[in-house]
Amino acid sequence: MRLYFEKRKTSSKIVLICVPIISLVISLILTGFLLLVFGVNPLATFSAMFNGAFGSSQNFAETLVKAVPLMLTGLGVSIAFRLRFWNIGAEGQLVLGGVAATWVALFASPYIPAFLLLPSVLLAGALAGAAWAGVPALLKTRLQVDETLTTLMLNYVAILIAEGLFYGAWRDPGGMGFPGTARFPQAAWLPRIYGRVHYGLVFALILAVVLWFFIYHTKWGFELHMIGKNRTAANYLGVNIKRTILVSILISGAFSGLAGASEVAGLARRLQEGLIQGYGYTAIIVAWMAQLNPFASIAAAILMAALLVGGDQVQMMMRLPSAVGLVMQGMILFPLLAGSLFSEYRLRISRTRGEETP
Repeated sequence: MRLYFEKRKTSSKIVLICVPIISLVISLILTGFLLLVFGVNPLATFSAMFNGAFGSSQNFAETLVKAVPLMLTGLGVSIAFRLRFWNIGAEGQLVLGGVAATWVALFASPYIPAFLLLPSVLLAGALAGAAWAGVPALLKTRLQVDETLTTLMLNYVAILIAEGLFYGAWRDPGGMGFPGTARFPQAAWLPRIYGRVHYGLVFALILAVVLWFFIYHTKWGFELHMIGKNRTAANYLGVNIKRTILVSILISGAFSGLAGASEVAGLARRLQEGLIQGYGYTAIIVAWMAQLNPFASIAAAILMAALLVGGDQVQMMMRLPSAVGLVMQGMILFPLLAGSLFSEYRLRISRTRGEETP
């Protein structure tokens, strides 16, 4: 008797729904065992995290604040992943989006009418994110350079550029020595909805609907599906694979760039170290949890944000490091990756040679 995996001809909706849920439950169980090792009550810890993230309107608002960049970067990453283009560079695309938005807000604002300044800031961020994602896309389509490495390495380049600017060239002389640029003019501020929740949330919700429509109801979405599943078949059917990959990755980067622009224009209203929070890496977990579904990405982003905000509450109430939220994010990823195997394959048992159980 031997066990082996057999590729599914089709993946049922039940499998696609159950796999992320089961993976999440397994990750909670594993986290619970880890907490027991440290002598902490898992149920009390989970309760403290839930109250920290959703226990009041103010706490929920802070959860949404952290969820917005995760929503936008998660949506962007999901586009690339549909193509089996492993875009690990959402973090750098987000950071460059914030840098470009800052340049427009601080240095181009005298030449732009006030009513066009905010749209220009957001557009600059999206274009910068697209351009930064376009570099590995071109290397992939023209020279067959592995995108995992190039997108990852470009993250560090983008972060160093941003740090060089807010620590050096763009540092606010009136900032009393603190790193960061001068405050944006008020015309470049992204309005807030409630508390610190800004209109980036509205952008994310609208883009999720738009992306859902284009993925499931347009030729472009069909081409994404074909290229991701079988590039040979897509090429045989006349799909321009290189063009589709390039355009799609530019859109993917634009989502992350918009996230960066929304962060600097809606929260700090200046470029500073707070922009570099690892949202682009967490977006990978968001995309996999959502099974690359735009609507599910919104819920997954809120869950990941709740772990971050709840981690701060755990630090205060349970005397645990706030990094427990990050640990839980990591522990969610591994069961998800393992679970994704069962979305595409089924486990079969062969009792004797040439004989299989149904």
